[in-house]
Parts: sequence; C-alpha cells; structure tokens
Amino acid sequence: MAKELKDLTKRSENYSQWYNDLVIKADLAEQSAVRGCMVIKPYGYAIWEKMQRQLDDMFKETGHVNAYFPLLIPKSFLSREAEHVEGFAKECAVVTHHRLKNDPDGKGVVVDPEAKLEEELIIRPTSETIIWNTYKNWINSYRDLPLLINQWANVMRWEMRTRLFLRTAEFLWQEGHTAHATKEEAEEEAIRMLHVYGEFAEKYMAVPVIKGVKTANERFAGALETYTIEAMMQDGKALQSGTSHFLGQNFAKAFDVQFVNKENKLEYVWATSWGVSTRLMGALIMTHSDDNGLVLPPSLAPIQVVIVPIYKNAEQLQQIDEKVQGIVNALKDLGISVKYDNADNKRPGFKFADYELKGVPVRLVMGGRDLENNTMEVMRRDTLEKETISCDGIEIYVKNLLKEIQANIFQKALDYRASRTFTADTYEEFKQRIEEGGFVLAHWDGTPETEERIKEETKATIRCIPLEGDKTPGVDMLTGKPSAQRVVFARSY
Repeated sequence: MAKELKDLTKRSENYSQWYNDLVIKADLAEQSAVRGCMVIKPYGYAIWEKMQRQLDDMFKETGHVNAYFPLLIPKSFLSREAEHVEGFAKECAVVTHHRLKNDPDGKGVVVDPEAKLEEELIIRPTSETIIWNTYKNWINSYRDLPLLINQWANVMRWEMRTRLFLRTAEFLWQEGHTAHATKEEAEEEAIRMLHVYGEFAEKYMAVPVIKGVKTANERFAGALETYTIEAMMQDGKALQSGTSHFLGQNFAKAFDVQFVNKENKLEYVWATSWGVSTRLMGALIMTHSDDNGLVLPPSLAPIQVVIVPIYKNAEQLQQIDEKVQGIVNALKDLGISVKYDNADNKRPGFKFADYELKGVPVRLVMGGRDLENNTMEVMRRDTLEKETISCDGIEIYVKNLLKEIQANIFQKALDYRASRTFTADTYEEFKQRIEEGGFVLAHWDGTPETEERIKEETKATIRCIPLEGDKTPGVDMLTGKPSAQRVVFARSY
C-alpha cells in the first residue's frame, strides 16, 4: 500500500483529521503563505471546473448571462443598506493606500503615507452593493427587465478559524444578481434557482439535500427571505450547500434603482441574489469518501476511468499499449474521460493506491494473461469490487457501470441520511439525538428567543424550515407554544 494511504487517519478515529488529511493527500488543496487562504491544486481545480461548467450550463438554460464586476467596493456603498453592512462589517478586508515605496532604511518596501486613499476600498465580501450601483445605469424602463446576471468570482471574508474548502478567507464562487418588475417574479426566480442548486447537488454531486427556508436569525444580511439546500455529512453534521435570496426592494431603494412601469409610473425594482462556492468541494468529500480516500461521482470526476498495464518486459508492454489504445479511443468516443497510465517510474501497486486515493470511479487493469484472454480486470471505486470482463464491448460495459456508480453513491448517501434523521417531541429526546449527530425534526414556536436558547444549550441550529414534507402543526418541545410545522435542527459546519 502506498505511504499516502498508510498515513490517512480513519474516519472513526478523528473525522476532522481524516478530512484534512484527505484534502492534502489527494492533491486537492493546501494552505498558502497568506493566512486563511488556500492554494487549490490542479486536481482539486479540475473538479471545481467540472462543477463550474455544469452549473454555468444550467444557469444559461434558465436565461442567465455572465458578467464581471470590480473586486474593490467603495466603503460608502456598504453603508447604504444598514442590515447588509452590519452582517459583513466584521469580515471586511480594507484597502487604505494605493502605493508602496522603498524603505529609507533599505529594509525592503513600506506603505507610502502620501498615498492614502480619500475613501477606503473594501475587497468584496459579496457584490450586491457594487452591482446595484451599476444597475442604476442599466435599468430605466420595464423593457429593461428582467435582468438575469451571474458572476464567477472570488470573494474575501476575514475568517479567524479556517478549514480548506469549508471556510477560508478567500474562496471562489458564483453569485447571481437579478432584477425584476414584480415581487412575484423575483420570488419565483429565487425559488427557481434553489431548485437548480438542488438538481445540481443530487444529479451531479450525488448529494441528497433538503430544500427549505432559513429563519430570520439565519437569513442573509439584507434579504427578506433566504432559501437553502442543506446536506448531511458522514459525521451527522449539516452543511449549508447553496443559498438563494429574495431581497425585496431593499437594494433598489438603497441605490435608487427605479423603473417606469407599464402604467408609466416610477417603481423600485425587485431583486434576488444566489450563490454556491468552493464549499461544495467540502460537501463532495465529506458525503462520499472513505478510509481509502476520495470517492467521486463519475459526473464530476476529472478522470472517470484509469487504465493500468502490468507487464514483464518492454515487448509485452508494447503489445498491451496497442490493445489498450483501441479501448481508450472507444471510451473517448462515448464522452468518457480516460487516462492510460503506462509510465514506468511507478509500480502498479502505487498507481492502484494513488488512483484509489484520488477517487477515480473505474480502474481497468491489463496484464499478460489478460492480453492472451482478451480480458481486463475492472474495479469500481465505490464498492472496491473487482471482476474480469471481456474486452469485446467493454466500453459499453464501463459506460453503464459509471451510471450505476453515480446512482449507487447517491442512494448510499440518501440511505445514510435516512438512518440519521430523527423526530423529537420532548426537549430531552431532542438533546440526546443532537448529541448522537444527525438531523432532528422538531416543532418550534417561531420565536428567535427559543431558537437562540436551543442554540446556546445544544449548539444545534435550525438548518431550515422544509419546503416539502410533513406540515402537521404541533407544539414547541421547549415552550409548549403552538408550532406550524417541524423544522430541521442539526449541528453544522
């Protein structure tokens, strides 16, 4: 077994350390010289690119177009929407000067005190303010609406305690910002994008999610309503995996974005914003992976199939090369990404362990006997099961196997979530279930005071008020007051 795997902490021993080990050893990312910021390595970035490409296609199918807005935001812009600035003030990185100069003492460079900015600039924690200031110039009439724009960008939110992918000071994301003529259109847009995120998570990431509405306490700063998809990780904790916000007219009023409606009257625009980030990488890792390394859904795996030859001499390798080339071509013709690793600087055993660690869904092996018998050994990463298959039609077999793996890892995650989802009617039962880990469906009286008390006493938060499922009213487990429906509680990342 390769050294990388020997050093991988087991999930049962220390889940948090297992996650950190896996991100590093699978070559996904590493800490950078800048505190709290990460370097996303090529293999990790290749997964993010596949996510990005698929999401981008889905956004464009729903009528959205991409644009790009500045990284730096004038400080005064953040002052215009009070709730928004309060929500992000403690996380903002501030640019105060525009120039360096040589240190007179010869010790490198120093900030030039003469180059102080008249107004400080904020490195974007999110882009509502700069975008709505721009929309003021773009929107005049109802004919200019709806405006459906997405931005792929990086943002900075100063974090004291960071974790690769899950919580870093700088991260990559997309942020959609749309403008509408009516409240109904904007609300419809916010919910539409929530369903896009839900479809992406389940169909491509193979991560089951609960779709719901955030409580007022958990809402995005400046939003009237925040919709969320919540996923369960293998340690029973929740991970907020995407949010979509109905912003009402708050930002339109803050930046005076009005339009002439069909009745020839001035009206403020209705807005949404929505986003997912590189945090999805964390969700992908923690939902599916095991003690042998990553388990990637075929839909997002940079390499879907790896082929490794086992040979005695150069002549046999040449024969295997010739045989495998036809299989590689046939797989590529079916749109399958395949790597043939015939490099002679690593032993087959090392390659097996390495590709297992990196979560490649299917491994094909051809040795001397396989060459004679026109067969290959097939191993699927999700179950580690092996079988020997004839090379005749193997590309169709592999194509179907990839679909089966995609479905299987989704079902496995769904079954796991079901096994760790509980209902609780008493506070004692609730506290016990939260301690065990998982989602707890319990009644809540709708007050922020009760929500806050439960959070303080159990470290559990209301992840969402589910959009679907049981809507039966009841009574709050803590206060005994009426409750409209059960909500989802969990400890979270």
